[in-house]
Amino acid sequence: MSQDQTNSQIVKTKKTVYHLVNSFVVKPIFGTYFRGKVTGKEKVPLEGKLIIVSNHASVFDPPLLSAGIPRPVSYMAKQELFTEGFFGNLIKSLGAYPVNREGFDRKAIRQAVSRLEEGWATGIFIEGTRTPDGRIHNPKLGAALIAAKAQAPLLPVALCGTEKIVVKGQKLPKSVKVHLKIGDIIPPPTSGKKENLETITAQCASAINQLVDCFD
Repeated sequence: MSQDQTNSQIVKTKKTVYHLVNSFVVKPIFGTYFRGKVTGKEKVPLEGKLIIVSNHASVFDPPLLSAGIPRPVSYMAKQELFTEGFFGNLIKSLGAYPVNREGFDRKAIRQAVSRLEEGWATGIFIEGTRTPDGRIHNPKLGAALIAAKAQAPLLPVALCGTEKIVVKGQKLPKSVKVHLKIGDIIPPPTSGKKENLETITAQCASAINQLVDCFD
């Protein structure tokens, strides 16, 4: 078997595991325990390169985002999450890969571009960390940079209600209503120049915050 055939088989296996975990674990939890609702699913391109940019308020955001997107999504997630036992294994099965948030992580960017070329959508939490209110305050340029390198469009998505899932002193996640709201496609930057990246990043942040602000 050639190297290309081996790589293709690995990608196929990962996507199969993703669909199994998403279908039989994540989606049932999203639909029942979190009374999940998705608005705008028809706006998600089912094929081609795609970067999903989202807000981030809970450790549960990656799987809940996957539950509402009708195609495989891989995630750039902080490397500390991969040491958290069951949850670390869960996000690995959902296509996540680690990023070092302390500096410019070239390896993570290469991973993101590679996943796009393999047919995955790439999910990026544009703030780079969780915010207590679920809004975007200080967006990072990484998603726009990857979009420029791969010439992949960006899709703003808001996770509404997840900031209420974890309650201090409570062991189990709180059963709250989660609404995943999908916005309109934003074209990639025409180049990797900083001013272009800043413009697209601001557009993404504004679109996400507008979706968060009209949460019902």
